[in-house]
Amino acid sequence: MRDPRFWQEDGILATAMTPLSLLWRAGGCVRTMKTTPRHPGCPVFCVGNFTVGGAGKTPTALALFDLLTALGRTPHFVSRGYGGSMRGPHRVDPESDRADQVGDEPLLLAARGPTWVSRERFLGAEMARAAGADVIILDDGLQNPSLIKDCSFAVIDSQYGIGNGRVIPAGPMREPLDSGLEKVRAIILIGDETPDFITNLHASVPVVRARIETENGADFAHQRVLAFAGIGRPAKFYESLHQCGAMIAETQDFADHHPFSAQELSDLRTRAQTLGARLVTTQKDLMRLPSENRSGISSLNIRLVFDAPDQLNQIVKTVLADG
Repeated sequence: MRDPRFWQEDGILATAMTPLSLLWRAGGCVRTMKTTPRHPGCPVFCVGNFTVGGAGKTPTALALFDLLTALGRTPHFVSRGYGGSMRGPHRVDPESDRADQVGDEPLLLAARGPTWVSRERFLGAEMARAAGADVIILDDGLQNPSLIKDCSFAVIDSQYGIGNGRVIPAGPMREPLDSGLEKVRAIILIGDETPDFITNLHASVPVVRARIETENGADFAHQRVLAFAGIGRPAKFYESLHQCGAMIAETQDFADHHPFSAQELSDLRTRAQTLGARLVTTQKDLMRLPSENRSGISSLNIRLVFDAPDQLNQIVKTVLADG
């Protein structure tokens, strides 16, 4: 599903649905009261966000993994495994596990480092600790009360911001902004724009700027492509392709975490052949394709680059020093 358009506008429909947001918030409060938070015995870094939908958490988690590794630590990823059937705890095997079992994001993470999927976040962190992790990177879970975090980052897409700032279903927020800000050590703002809430931010929460860069963009320069994506905000992917110099003949949007069928892939191949175009998708979408159906489909690979790396480094080092 796509974000409703009114989530970007503080209009009549959003106002009318605000009483329903109180039910969402009440559910979160009950969950917190019924949960006893626990700590795995090593530092926990959470990469989350305030809103639903894609913001750049996965590339942020990967960048954090590289930073912690460079500092001599042994980080493991822990993920809920959204879109997968396994409850876990289960250590992801990128060679044999499938996206319908563990989720697409854990497969991407597991290609970089040890990754666990677990519906119960604490159990996943506990297993990671027992397997040798001395740092946990929690992929998503900012609003999850079961695991005590030593440091949480809120990842924000600078173009989308926080929408109309209202809580689901009146807006895209998972919780009110004030309560979200109380949980985070810093905001990681991806992109060149500055959302209004950042400009008006009075809380003492530092903002770390970053941008998405392509790793294999040259492969698509001057290439005619049919681009398809089943992510939160496909337009970001298409814009990245455009900036690489790709000639986009057509685009095809699918729902976030969409499980592609053999027929859909066959239709995409037929359409690409008609257009005389290459098929290209995102790294996450490629993970959801059955391995036998990936032939002839390329992915645009990305990474997160920080404008001021020392700013993030200092935050991480301070957390590690605090134990």
